[in-house]
Amino acid sequence: MTPVVRVSILRCAPERFAELRQMAVEADLVLRPGIEAMPGLLAYYFGADEATSSLTNVSLWISLEAAKQLDTFQPMLELGKPFVAKGATFERPIMNYATLWQLKGSGASGEAGS
Repeated sequence: MTPVVRVSILRCAPERFAELRQMAVEADLVLRPGIEAMPGLLAYYFGADEATSSLTNVSLWISLEAAKQLDTFQPMLELGKPFVAKGATFERPIMNYATLWQLKGSGASGEAGS
């Protein structure tokens, strides 16, 4: 298996970052059940970087076909609209990277959060 790493990036004005970050935290309740149920999902992370006023979804999938399920995941598409209404921009196209190599660090058995 050669996993696919999917990266989606949202950028916003610094003065909007805290508000959009909170919206992203709240989106977990809506998005998590559907994403967890998708065949082929290996891992999913939603991150925030205040220094660059950006939010990101990074996920790991068993194949490109599995990763592309998110392209048509209606709850995510609907939740994107309020972000755009608040001035956020999504980088397009969403990137789906073929894995060239990988490693696991000593903390690989622990989780950063749930």
